[in-house]
Amino acid sequence: MRLNEIKPAPGSNRGKKRVGRGFGCHGKTAGRGHKGQKSRSGGYHKVGFEGGQMPLQRRVPKRGFNSHKKNETAEVRLSDLQRISDDTIDLAVLKSTGVVPQLALRAKVFLAGEIKRKVALKGLLVTKGARAAIEAAGGSVEAPAPAQPPVAPKGKGGPAAGAKPAPGEATEK
Repeated sequence: MRLNEIKPAPGSNRGKKRVGRGFGCHGKTAGRGHKGQKSRSGGYHKVGFEGGQMPLQRRVPKRGFNSHKKNETAEVRLSDLQRISDDTIDLAVLKSTGVVPQLALRAKVFLAGEIKRKVALKGLLVTKGARAAIEAAGGSVEAPAPAQPPVAPKGKGGPAAGAKPAPGEATEK
């Protein structure tokens, strides 16, 4: 048997149904049945439409959560830090060496691989195990700057609406 001699089994490939070509070839309604929206040209509805009933994808309760921040934090292994020649490593150094993507807003160092040289980390998130390994190799870890606390919305009446002023404080009228 050769590849150019292979043929489908007899009767397995049927000819295409030629619809809408007269009575001899499934003419008249052309397989669409009689009347109704589905029989008309252009008379179809969007996927998932259930005749006005609440569709399945809206009836079923939604589960799970996809964080929008997951792509902002890059993962860095200790073995990646070992390959970087700089002694002081921050996010800019990681981006310039190609360890993390350019769009990463922060990076977190994990205990994967080993580090045998002294490095100083600045402004990077570090796991407990990675911190212990870095400090055991003689390095140091400087914690990232804390996030700014949210600003309280300005409301009527100052800091606490309806609160009485402290004694000796002037009141505006």
